Amino acid sequence: MKTILAAAALAATALGSTVAFAANPTVGGAAMFENRNIVENAVNSADHTTLVAAVQAAGLVETLQGEGPFTVFAPTNDAFAMLPAGTVEDLLKPENLGTLQTILTCHVVPTRALWGDINGMIRADGGSHVITTVGGCEFTATNRNGVITIEDGRGTLAHVTIADVMQSNGVIHVIDHVLLPAM
Repeated sequence: MKTILAAAALAATALGSTVAFAANPTVGGAAMFENRNIVENAVNSADHTTLVAAVQAAGLVETLQGEGPFTVFAPTNDAFAMLPAGTVEDLLKPENLGTLQTILTCHVVPTRALWGDINGMIRADGGSHVITTVGGCEFTATNRNGVITIEDGRGTLAHVTIADVMQSNGVIHVIDHVLLPAM
């Protein structure tokens, strides 16, 4: 599973977008650095402590420190808090390791896909683009008023709130909902 995950993966051209774009954006109160890998940056974000704990519990730290390239759609703590009560705690139990790994790898794409790349695929596909993740999930990306929106397997819409957080081994896009596979 770790080897499979070792493949996750937008230069902003949209004016007036509500998505944050910056060369070195601050995420969760911490500067993000292009010369650090996904894990090295994520552990510094106060907004991603739940995601980091989940990645550690799932045994995926080494994978996400790998060469990549990866695109990671990174849900915030608030996104995890929107899940039904007890969900996160249950997922972190050893007996739910497989489910946790699947959910986390459904947030990873095996390439470096910047905002502009994703937006270009959406346009080329007539307004929506199917994203296939390392975890085997298929999600649909659209652009709604300059915001990349991803519909998960259960119909939940996640919005990219901070795009193009460049990493040495890929890119992170911060999202406002946890992406879940179809049931």
